[in-house]
Amino acid sequence: MKKWLALILVVGLISLVGCGSSESGNAEASNDKEKQKETYKIGVTQIVEHPSLDAAQKGFKQAFKDEGVEAEFDVQLAQGDAKNNQTIAKKFAGDDVDLIFANSTPSAQSALNVTNEIPIVFTSVTDPVGSSLVESMENPGGNVTGTTDTHPDAVPNTIDFIKDTGAKKVGMIYNPSEQNSVAQVKNVKKIADGKLDIKEATVTSTAEVKQAAESLAGKVDAFYIITDNTVVSALESVLQVGQQQDTPVFVGELDSVKRGGFAAYGFDYFDIGYEAGQKALKILEEGKNPGEIPVSYPQNLKLQINKDAAEKMGVELKEEWKQDAEVIEP
Repeated sequence: MKKWLALILVVGLISLVGCGSSESGNAEASNDKEKQKETYKIGVTQIVEHPSLDAAQKGFKQAFKDEGVEAEFDVQLAQGDAKNNQTIAKKFAGDDVDLIFANSTPSAQSALNVTNEIPIVFTSVTDPVGSSLVESMENPGGNVTGTTDTHPDAVPNTIDFIKDTGAKKVGMIYNPSEQNSVAQVKNVKKIADGKLDIKEATVTSTAEVKQAAESLAGKVDAFYIITDNTVVSALESVLQVGQQQDTPVFVGELDSVKRGGFAAYGFDYFDIGYEAGQKALKILEEGKNPGEIPVSYPQNLKLQINKDAAEKMGVELKEEWKQDAEVIEP
């Protein structure tokens, strides 16, 4: 009898140990699932609100959604203020976010100023090397990578198109405190040398944009508004002057065409934001080093013309333009 009792006790203990192992195994499996379902903390810093930057932000978030990766996006807007940029960057560093998405050159520069450890992925940056964000496009180095909003053919094609309209003097308005704008103006002047006469007007805030446009009115045959965040935020001020003076307003991206710009060689900012999101996922999900992920150029460059804007600005559309361009009627 005692032997049987002893045997029953031993079997019971084995069963308990087995259950314990099973429960332990289940707990470990559960923990693994929790790890797989980790929700990343993403700090989103954006210099200002305007359609192109907003589209890039949407694209970035969509990349996470399409891959089924959970993330909390803390979106902070600097309202065009450099001090706000720094405050936002410091906040993200203090919050120890998993990654910073910097949407614009000033936003990326501020983020890099406060951390060399937290991964930074940028977009809507015109000159990543010139703005000292990366060492090179192929090998960014450090904790940064991203996508640029400069297509190699955009400016040369735009210059040729402006010239084809018969314009000789072109007005450019920009904020000299924006590195991306300085680089663009320099590039435009270099490519336009011998083809067009560039007249410049600078601003420090959106409130000065209309006055700057009016100062060039009557002195230029066309406006060329690049992807300057300050000026694009107040684009309607330039469009108004262009319509009043029968002066076509060429713009630097397609969202500005939809808003009333005459024409642009551009691409969808959603796409470069989406590709930036894909780079972020490589960093977070695959453990890739951001400094080893090449910076990407935008794809699918196309000419878009706003028919309504052409009429309001006194431009008669040529048949060959219609064949080469996507003509929209908002």
